[in-house]
Amino acid sequence: MNTDPIADYLTRLRNGVMAKHRVVEIPSSSLKKAITKILFEKGYILNYKFEDNEVQGTIKIALKYHPVTKMPAITRLERVSKPGLRKYVSAEKLPRVLNGLGIAILSTSSGVMTDKEARRLHIGGEVICYVS
Repeated sequence: MNTDPIADYLTRLRNGVMAKHRVVEIPSSSLKKAITKILFEKGYILNYKFEDNEVQGTIKIALKYHPVTKMPAITRLERVSKPGLRKYVSAEKLPRVLNGLGIAILSTSSGVMTDKEARRLHIGGEVICYVS
């Protein structure tokens, strides 16, 4: 039994990047799907595929690397809000990752979005993770 599925999701991505895997398979949930879509839109992953053939389904994520230097697009994945200590921020105190070069993924009342979108819409929420 996994008590923190989002931390497991981020750890599987982090381990896949460190091991230089091309594809990572992760058990699916609606929050994980939303995070995956954001990572794809912001260019941190190459592609993704949702497979709902099982009871829970899986997410297949193709990791992105630089074609010449083989450096991964994802250099840092950090879980912020944990089950034991949730981190909520107001619209005025939204975090900036690497002075705007990275993204913070938030769960808001309007759905899962990046810190830049939340700043534009002027809404706060729970900070799920930092990506850079």
